[in-house]
Amino acid sequence: MRRVQAACLNQTLHFLLKDDIEHDEAVAQVEVEVKEYKEYLLKKQIPHKILEEIRKEDGTVILKVKKQVNGYDVGEYLE
Repeated sequence: MRRVQAACLNQTLHFLLKDDIEHDEAVAQVEVEVKEYKEYLLKKQIPHKILEEIRKEDGTVILKVKKQVNGYDVGEYLE
C-alpha cells in the first residue's frame, strides 16, 4: 500500500498581455493580475513559496511558485 506523506506542486505561470488593448494598459492589467493571484494564495491560506518573479521587457511576468496541492502535508518542501 502507498500513502502520500508530503506533496507540493511546482508551477511556472506566465501572465500575458492582452492583444486588444494599448500596451501600457495591458502591462498595468498584468500587474493587477499578479497582485490578485498573490492575494488569492494568502486569502485561501494556501501554503506556498514564490521561488522567482521575472518581469520581462515586454511587460509580461513569469512567476515560479511552489504550493500545497489538494490539502496534502507539504513536509519540508516549503522550508
